[in-house]
Amino acid sequence: MTMIEIRLDDEAWTDVEEGTEALLDEWSVRPGTVVQAGQTIAIVAMVKSTIELESPVDGTVMRLLVEPQGNFARGQVLAEILPA
Repeated sequence: MTMIEIRLDDEAWTDVEEGTEALLDEWSVRPGTVVQAGQTIAIVAMVKSTIELESPVDGTVMRLLVEPQGNFARGQVLAEILPA
C-alpha cells in the first residue's frame, strides 16, 4: 500500500504571508499509533490561530517528520500514515 502524506491544508495558509512558517505545537500520536479518519493527530500554531491537524484516513502512523515545537513551510510533509 502507498503511504498517505499528511500536510496542512492549503486553505489554512490563506491570507498568510509568503515565506511564513507554521509551528507544530504538539503531536497527539506517535509512530505505530492506529488512527481513525478525522482524529486529531497534532496541534499546529499559525499566525494568530491554532489548528487541529486531523488524519484523512483510518490507518497506522508510520513516521512523524517534524519535531514538536518545530517550524514547517507550506506544502511540507508532516507525517506519513499507512492506510488500513
